[in-house]
Amino acid sequence: MGKLQEFDITFTNNKVVYGPGESISGKVKIRTTESLQFKAIKVNCHGSCGVSNTANSTTYNVEEQYLNSTLSVAEKGVLGVGEHSFPFQFVIPAAVPTSFEGPFGKIVYRVKVTIDTPRFSKDYKIQKPFYLLNMLNLNEVPDIAYHSSVVATKKFNYLLVKSGTVMLKVGSDMKGYIPGQVIKLLTEIHNKSGKDTGCVLASLIQRVTYKTHKPVVDLRTIAEVEGAKVKAGKHAEWKEQIIVPPLPQSQLTGCNLIDIIYFIQVSLRYPEAAVTLPIYIGNIALNQSPTRSTPTSPVRAAGVMPSAPPAEEDPGDDLCAGGFTSEELPTKSHSQQDPSGQAVTMSPSAFSYAPGAAAAPSHNHPNASAPLFCLSTGATIPFFTEGNVAPTPTSCSLILPPEYSTSDYPHEPPPSYEESCSSADSSFNSRQ
Repeated sequence: MGKLQEFDITFTNNKVVYGPGESISGKVKIRTTESLQFKAIKVNCHGSCGVSNTANSTTYNVEEQYLNSTLSVAEKGVLGVGEHSFPFQFVIPAAVPTSFEGPFGKIVYRVKVTIDTPRFSKDYKIQKPFYLLNMLNLNEVPDIAYHSSVVATKKFNYLLVKSGTVMLKVGSDMKGYIPGQVIKLLTEIHNKSGKDTGCVLASLIQRVTYKTHKPVVDLRTIAEVEGAKVKAGKHAEWKEQIIVPPLPQSQLTGCNLIDIIYFIQVSLRYPEAAVTLPIYIGNIALNQSPTRSTPTSPVRAAGVMPSAPPAEEDPGDDLCAGGFTSEELPTKSHSQQDPSGQAVTMSPSAFSYAPGAAAAPSHNHPNASAPLFCLSTGATIPFFTEGNVAPTPTSCSLILPPEYSTSDYPHEPPPSYEESCSSADSSFNSRQ
């Protein structure tokens, strides 16, 4: 380092995770072996987001800035031989998004120090990252207070001349979770045909949209459970659970370039039928209330439309009607269990990108335990939302533990609420 023996940035109390509105403070430590003339010593606090159409690119197509403040801690002078310390402090704005790192974009924050030397001399620079956690309180999310469920039917042909109908109903105990909580799923399948169905599959899926000029959508199957087939003419119930691992929160409030959503997708391999339940992943858990009741209309309560239209009203065909015996559907495999059937141990350190980053701003939730903090889980299948471009796997390997599924199912995202409302009936009729 030439004349510098030590050039370092330290944060007060070695803190690395901050919240909106907090102060970030620290010291610049400089130790010289000989006198160093300088024009200024400046400390810059910067936060920004950049997104690209190319995975792991160091240049971005679109960027936006959240924080850029510069403080001059020393004016023109000479640093004598020995150790020098310069304190600094910045106030983080109230509307800044949580740190995030993915293959097609990042939200990053850092403190940078520059020793500006006279002409023809070398400037000295150093920088250190810090992390922002803008807490998502699930209790503040609109319409999240009830259970979530959705119903769909699928008519299909088999053996050339025969036809049948499968009714699929899926419900979850909540619509919002924090890492470590368990998603409880209840799936009912009524096979009103003379042919066995294929296996049933439940997946927790993350969808990240990078809003470049040609937006990129990145899907990852976080966890996956597979159930058995439903025999011809039978009604079956399948109860399963998915543990929510440490994941980036659903909303990057303050960011206009990266959007994160999560959903549960339950599908049949045969006949092809699928429903989706949008869920939120947050930092502060829902306050449970025994007075909450399940809505009478499951589709409306979920806030989504099924990928197939709901069954026509027929008292004799109701999923929960009497007159037939419901079977318990066994589970064939679970990505969160080892081969012996035991649940995989959830280690926060396996997901955490920054050492010690689990500490959260205490003023946001004084009575809650520190939330798990995760920047990213990587991605498996990126694809473009415009044009006829086939999905291609990425080579990006970030911090998802190896025991979790890397299945590329599904290849297509679920339809949006608006798309479902306008096209569910027409697409169903065309399939007939």
